[in-house]
Amino acid sequence: MFRKVLIANRGEIAIRIIRTCRELGIRAVAIYSEADAESLHVRMADEAVCVGPASSSQSYLKINTIVAAAKAVNAEAVHPGYGFLAESAEFASAVTSAGLTFIGPDTEAMDIMGSKTSARRAALEAGVPIVPGTVEPLQSFEEANETAEKFGYPVMLKAAAGGGGKGMRLVTDNADLRSAFETARTEAAAAFGDSSLYLEKAVERPRHIEIQIFGDTHGNVVHLGERECSIQRRHQKVIEECPSPINDPDLRRRMGEAAVKMGRAVSYTGAGTVEFLFSDATREFYFLEMNTRLQVEHPVTELVTGRDLVREQFLVATGERLSFKQEDIDWQGHAIECRIYAEDPANNFFPSPGAITHLQEPAGPGIRIDSGVTRLSEVSIHYDPMIAKLAVWGRTRGEAIARLRRALDEYEVSGITTTLPFFREVVRDEEFIAGRLDTGFIARFNERRKPDAQTPAIEADLAVIAAALSYGARQQQALVQAATNSRWKMAGRNAALKVQPQQTSSKWRKS
Repeated sequence: MFRKVLIANRGEIAIRIIRTCRELGIRAVAIYSEADAESLHVRMADEAVCVGPASSSQSYLKINTIVAAAKAVNAEAVHPGYGFLAESAEFASAVTSAGLTFIGPDTEAMDIMGSKTSARRAALEAGVPIVPGTVEPLQSFEEANETAEKFGYPVMLKAAAGGGGKGMRLVTDNADLRSAFETARTEAAAAFGDSSLYLEKAVERPRHIEIQIFGDTHGNVVHLGERECSIQRRHQKVIEECPSPINDPDLRRRMGEAAVKMGRAVSYTGAGTVEFLFSDATREFYFLEMNTRLQVEHPVTELVTGRDLVREQFLVATGERLSFKQEDIDWQGHAIECRIYAEDPANNFFPSPGAITHLQEPAGPGIRIDSGVTRLSEVSIHYDPMIAKLAVWGRTRGEAIARLRRALDEYEVSGITTTLPFFREVVRDEEFIAGRLDTGFIARFNERRKPDAQTPAIEADLAVIAAALSYGARQQQALVQAATNSRWKMAGRNAALKVQPQQTSSKWRKS
């Protein structure tokens, strides 16, 4: 096992990796920007190295600086976490060229899956179904127009070099295609340095279901089941479940086999996720993309399978075989995760940076918190606004939902606006409880909500706020009164002081 590993990330995922490092007896080295000097992941690490100013482009994305830091502290390996450079083949190559181990897949697999068009070609060659569309980048608007007419509207324009909703546009008719094409190209170029787009037929009201896979250097590839990731805002997930509420063992088997085919097609090693779109209407699924890293939502898989995926990453990176076979994987119970963001759901999930003035996290059976903050932590404008992940486990989905409600009601964060009130409403929504989910869930949920509707949890929040305001008003009144009394006393004292010298002076003159 490695003696020392540098973690090329920040926040809750860096802390998650540090904890497994401690269990394995590995010294963990954190990197940080100047803005993160007092962050929790820095304080928890055995060592920490500053890699630049607040801007991620000058710190967490500086490949040469990070590799130099790893060499300077004599680290043997680099764990990229997720986000930043986690899916950068250039970074992985720089790490290995420096004589260090990159804890992730090899660069060839990253290159193939890093391009959405080459990934679609690989899926076709492996016999995995893809959404009808192009497998090469579009060369012009004219080609996009011809392709859209061929497949029929609605269609999706997507960035070939990235994901996360950037460079993605739904086009419902020809009149909107040109503006969507130009906007998507511009956004893709800004986000990924590559303006290439591809086009595919839009799947109506799809579920977003992904399969966790794991491979080793001995040719073994297995899957650990599915995660339901359909509840999204701006094409980014906010609630994830394992297993899917569809609860179809045959579907799990078929999607799992398809995901393993993708892994074997590129000789995949380490943790990866194969993502699919699934149609409730046709019961068909289509390959969407592959993430060549650990996923944000990996805790729900860990809770249901009992496997530490980060630990397995370390073991595979040292050349060991997977510690489990496909027949060893057993799914017990149900897990749900909410991503707690410093965002305002009432304002289209606009970021809400600032200092956390109060923090009380839920606890109890079946509750897991992966957090990157403490009270008085500063949520920076420079990075992703996710501050924590709340994951719960129950023997059934119903039990998990009940536990999640309780945990969300206990969760208190002040000083910033968070997504907690939004989640408290979602977990009481009839559609959510019934498991009727797809990628348009949030839009329909917002339409269903009555402006004056308040859940018991929100009413409780309002009661707490009202009590706090009342207490604050009383305290303020007391302070004002005290200040007024103090001024009167001081005025009297000053008056006495002004008189006394004159009397004394008069006595001295008489004498």
